Amino acid sequence: MARVLKAAIASAVGLFPRLQTPVPTVRTFSMSLSSHQVAGPVWNLGRLNHVAVAVPDLEEAKAFYKNVLGAQVGETVPLPEHGVSVVFVNLGNTKMELLHPLGNDSPVAGFLQKNKAGGMHHICIEVDNINAAVMDLKEKKIRILSEEAKIGAHGKPVIFLHPKDCGGILVELEQV
Repeated sequence: MARVLKAAIASAVGLFPRLQTPVPTVRTFSMSLSSHQVAGPVWNLGRLNHVAVAVPDLEEAKAFYKNVLGAQVGETVPLPEHGVSVVFVNLGNTKMELLHPLGNDSPVAGFLQKNKAGGMHHICIEVDNINAAVMDLKEKKIRILSEEAKIGAHGKPVIFLHPKDCGGILVELEQV
């Protein structure tokens, strides 16, 4: 069992190169912490909020999800501070966010130049304390793509984590 676990950990290490930490071989647990020690930032990862998909034609994508798949499709919401227009598709257990560039300097415009047909842009995961998450992730050398949280499409603070630090996935964290 230990040999299988070590092999699995060794193969997973390549996916997240910035998180390579030695795996302890001695497994002990101690409750002898000084009462004067201050705990680090406390935050919890929550549920998957949405999967964002960049689309070259927002109206065509809305029509596909509504008319072909029968999904509940929201209205187009422009978010100029993020350089995108978004439409949420309700999938019951989560949502899909359709992204379309709002202006030529939109980060989604660059994504669509490389991916003409569109594709998965990012995932969004809820957190209970975005400020504590930012502090903790910075300590762990995870790059945050902005200096501070911005207000996202749901009217809540969001941050994005660098995909090179997250196994190749652009990760959005949203305060709940």
